[in-house]
Amino acid sequence: MKALWNLYHPQIPSFLPALAATPPLQRLRKVGIHCGCEYTAVPSFSSWLPYSRFDHSVGVALIIYHFTGNTAQTVSGLLHDVATPVFAHVVDFLLGDHLRQSATERQTAELIAASPPLMTALKSLDLTLEDVADYHRYPIADNDSPRLSADRLEYTLGNLLSYGFADQDQICRLYGDLTVGLAEDGGEEELSFLHAPQAASFGRLALSTGRVYVAPEDRFAMETLARLLKAALQRGILTPADLWTTEPEVIAKLTADPSCRALWQYYTGLFRVRALSSSSGAGALQVRAKLRYIDPLLQGCGRLSQWDDAFSREVAAFRSLDFSDFLEGESKFPLH
Repeated sequence: MKALWNLYHPQIPSFLPALAATPPLQRLRKVGIHCGCEYTAVPSFSSWLPYSRFDHSVGVALIIYHFTGNTAQTVSGLLHDVATPVFAHVVDFLLGDHLRQSATERQTAELIAASPPLMTALKSLDLTLEDVADYHRYPIADNDSPRLSADRLEYTLGNLLSYGFADQDQICRLYGDLTVGLAEDGGEEELSFLHAPQAASFGRLALSTGRVYVAPEDRFAMETLARLLKAALQRGILTPADLWTTEPEVIAKLTADPSCRALWQYYTGLFRVRALSSSSGAGALQVRAKLRYIDPLLQGCGRLSQWDDAFSREVAAFRSLDFSDFLEGESKFPLH
């Protein structure tokens, strides 16, 4: 998030501002990283600090530049979320892709190519669309879970701060211990830690954010909002193109329609979610979730799970979650 930009790299590279000022990046200022959960009345969600996809994208770019100094990789990181729709991964729930969360990325190259200002800025840097449209090609920018990449690092550190799980001093100590190493197979480069205490602390803190992402409140909120968007699309209140505008624009359309306004009011009034072993009503939902965790690499010692048995057990317990529970929500504005 923006509060951490100076930590990620002390100066903004000279080529970033022009790119960040283009419409595809500016749209992300009004797309949140919290996937719509922050609009509910769930107490733990309402205390989260504001955090936009724009903040995240610039942060990823700064991390990549800090560790590589490479312009193409940095720009690719900056642009990796231009195809993120409103409410972010809620649309993956809508599309039935919430366990992989990759469907919306397919539009990245198309959206970059459709922006003349962005293409002009890329040309001024002697970069092509192919150079920047797929950040997966750069392992420091992105790699396979549970490895540590700039993308995974930024949203983990940003959420630790946003959730109040760590302060800036703690985050500074963790970030300052990172270096570029090689994954255990000796192949791809990977962000890795120099000292065991920092690796262990980061692994557990990252796991704490992973538990938030799959908590009953989070799963119920995202599925409920996805169903609201689906209803609005079916009734013509929203068009598919609206999903790639901004959250204030979409909310305005939802609240202008009486039926959708009632559903949105129910959603924003959601304050409690109960997890039950069996369904007790028509409103109960079963919602699976993507398991996100990081198994950090310590230089010369391997992954945290290989030398920290307690962490290995924590990860095993996390990965064994089956999501067979039934979720029921309570709202300040129940539907009648």
